[in-house]
Parts: sequence; C-alpha cells; structure tokens
Amino acid sequence: MSIAFRQAVPADFPEVRRVTREAYLRAGHFTADHPYMSVLEDVEHRAEHAQVWVAEAAGRVVAAVTLTFAGQPYSEIATGGELEFRMLAVDPSCQGGGVGRAVVREIVEHARQLPGIEAISITSATFMERAHGLYESLGFRRAPERDWYVPGEDVLLWVFRLELGG
Repeated sequence: MSIAFRQAVPADFPEVRRVTREAYLRAGHFTADHPYMSVLEDVEHRAEHAQVWVAEAAGRVVAAVTLTFAGQPYSEIATGGELEFRMLAVDPSCQGGGVGRAVVREIVEHARQLPGIEAISITSATFMERAHGLYESLGFRRAPERDWYVPGEDVLLWVFRLELGG
C-alpha cells in the first residue's frame, strides 16, 4: 500500500480521532471510558502542543501519529537530540497490511532531515507485543534503564530507541 505521510491539518482531525479511537479499542488495550481515551481523542490539543501527522492512502487517512521533542508538553521520555513519537494508530480496516511499518519508516526518514536529531524514542506498554516486534524489526532497541510506570498505576512502560547514525 502506497502512503503519503504529512502533517495533519484541522480537516483531518475527525478522521485522526476516529482512527485512533478505533485502533486502541480494537486492540483491547483500553475500554471506551478509560481516562486515557479522552487524551487520545483530543486531537486539537495534541496538534496545538505537538505535531500530529497522518498517513494517507487512496485519499483517506489510514494512520496517525504524534511527534514531539524534549521539553514539549506531549514528550514523556525524549532527551535532547531525540524525536519522540506517540499514539501511533492504524485504522483497523488496514491493520496487517504494512501501514504501521510504512509510517515508522516515514518517521525515521523525517527524523533524519531534522537538524540536531540523533535518535528516535518511543514508549510502549509491555502488553503491546505486536508493536514491539515492529519496532525491533526496524532497528529500535530496548532501553530498559529508561522504562517507567504510568503515574498512579501499576503499568510498566518500555522504552525503545533508534540511533539514527550517519
């Protein structure tokens, strides 16, 4: 599937919200009333304080992701010189077709063009095994010394990092 990767515009926000909601619910990671779902669905806030990007195929949004940098409101783990991506979601109707892999590759290529960015970091919950396999197959490595717990919850989050190198 050929995708176009671009920064989202306000007209994309309803589709970003739908894709993100459906992807997270379909995966069974959260129930519809989980507090994190309202964070995921507030695309306008994300776009104001980070960068929301979409993958488009055949004229429709098939995936969305948030990009952020150290010190920004949506950054959880990025250190100086790192691009952090969060909230990667692929439309359930497209899952298994390589869209997620294509989006992560696009993020890597984008990061290589950014001055001062030497690595990419991501947090992934321990139960998101499919995502872990994807990240590792693209060269991301676990950074267990940076793992952390969701504040107030017994949920361990793993950190993966990709050195961009020359």
